[in-house]
Formats: sequence, C-alpha cells, structure tokens
Amino acid sequence: MNEIFSERPPQEEPVPQPQTARVAMPSLTPIATYMILGFTALVYLLQLASAALLGDDLPLLLGARVTELILEGQWWRFLTPVFLHGSAAHIFFNMYALLSIGSFLERHLGRGRFLLLYFLSAFAGNVFSFLLTEGYSVGASTAVFGLIAAEAVFFYQNRKLFGAQAKQALGNVLFIVIVNLFIGLSPGIDNWGHVGGLLGGAMFSWFAGPLWKVAGIFPNFHLEDQRELREVVMGASVTILVFGALAAAGLF
Repeated sequence: MNEIFSERPPQEEPVPQPQTARVAMPSLTPIATYMILGFTALVYLLQLASAALLGDDLPLLLGARVTELILEGQWWRFLTPVFLHGSAAHIFFNMYALLSIGSFLERHLGRGRFLLLYFLSAFAGNVFSFLLTEGYSVGASTAVFGLIAAEAVFFYQNRKLFGAQAKQALGNVLFIVIVNLFIGLSPGIDNWGHVGGLLGGAMFSWFAGPLWKVAGIFPNFHLEDQRELREVVMGASVTILVFGALAAAGLF
C-alpha cells in the first residue's frame, strides 16, 4: 500500500485593509474677520451720515488714497482707504469676499497672522495705487486680493496634504483672479491696487503661511503647523521693506 504525502501550502499573510482616519481641522472662530467687517461697515455708515448732515463725505476726505496729499506727508493714506467705500454695492461685494475668504484663512493662519496679512496687503495695494494710479481711490479690495493670493499660496504649499482638492482650489483662485483683473480694466476701478494687494499677500504668505504636517496616532490624527515665528517675522519684514522702499521711491 502506497502512502501519498501532500505538502500543505504555506499560509499567506493577510493583506491589511486601508482604513479611513479623520484629521481634525482648525475650528477657530474668525473673530478678527468679524471685527474688520463690523468696523468697515461702521465707517461706511459714518460716510453716509457725514454726507447727509455736512454735505461732504468727511471720512473719505480724510482717509482716501490721494497721491498729492500723500506727497505732502499724509502717509496714513497708505492704510486708511481699506476702511472706506464709494457705494453700497462697493462695500457689499468687498465685505462678502472678506467674510467668505477671510473666515477660511483666519481659521488656518490664526488671528495674528491673518491681521498681518490683511493690512500688509492693503498697504502693498495702496503703494502700487500711489505709484501708478491717478486721482483718488478707496476700498478693501486691495486687502481682499491679498487674501485671494494667500489662499492660493496656502493650497500650493500644502498640496501634498490636500491632493486633488488643492488642484481644484488653485484652479478656482486663478479663475477668480483673471476675471477680476479683467473687470478691473473698466474705467473707475483701481486695478493697480488689486495687483499690489495680490503681490503683497503672496509675498507675506510665501514666508509666513502655515505648513501643515499630520501628527498623532491612529485614529486620533491632528495637524501641526511647522512654520516658526521667526519665519512669520521675516515674511512681514520682507513685505514691509519691499513695498516701503517702493513708497519711499515715489515720495522722495
């Protein structure tokens, strides 16, 4: 009688199945965005009241970007135009953009960096306007364009984390910028202010924007910002020096 021996095939190691994990996103309440929006709305009400009661828009006269008055030493006009607007439609669209983009960015940048971004973009935009645009100009669009640039930089620098979402977001930002700059070619729109705001916001964000890294142990992952304080200071300093030098070149 013959015996037949069969070898038992080796057991294969089970292939681990991919598991989905949630990563906690920043949930900061955008208080700075709300405060800027509220203060800007208050200033516009003061503009309306001044025009109705005094016959002149006193806030606009004191704060608009007017090249001749800046040359006379009224340097605060590099910033104050961000709070002033020429019509209800003007302030509505700017504040809508601030609320939608600013709320997102403030949650990711934090209040300090967001405020720096907003006012550095406004400064950069008004410097370009001072150098390249005649007449006077007002509006928060200089800062809003800086926010748009910062959103693009944020998704680009964190593209590995966001994947396809980053690509889509960058495409949307590019489309918004192109459309708005094209609209800005119309008479009465300070397109150079928009360009300056874009450049200022991009410059600051490139050095100071958040660089996220996923940290933690499954399933409790969280995001850590790898950006250091010295880099934020450097970003603000570079932006101030570059656009401050451009302003000085026009002043002196």
